Amino acid sequence: MSVEKLSVSMDAALAKLIRSAAAEEGMSVSTWLSEAARARARQRALRVALRDYAAEHGTLSAQETTELVEAARARSVVTRPRSKRH
Repeated sequence: MSVEKLSVSMDAALAKLIRSAAAEEGMSVSTWLSEAARARARQRALRVALRDYAAEHGTLSAQETTELVEAARARSVVTRPRSKRH
């Protein structure tokens, strides 16, 4: 995996919250932010996929949406990255 270093700026209160959350979860700030960014990217990809599906097949009904969400939850596996601390 290739790694690229980024420099970001944010509100000091948010930075403190991120440091605290990362420490509580036993991971580095970089890992925590990467996980948060990955989750946002997945959400975006889902929105795009649903928009494209709706453009081709029509908007999903509430029942269809519920069924898809339940099926996805049944197949999903939640993992937590291994902590760098031992």
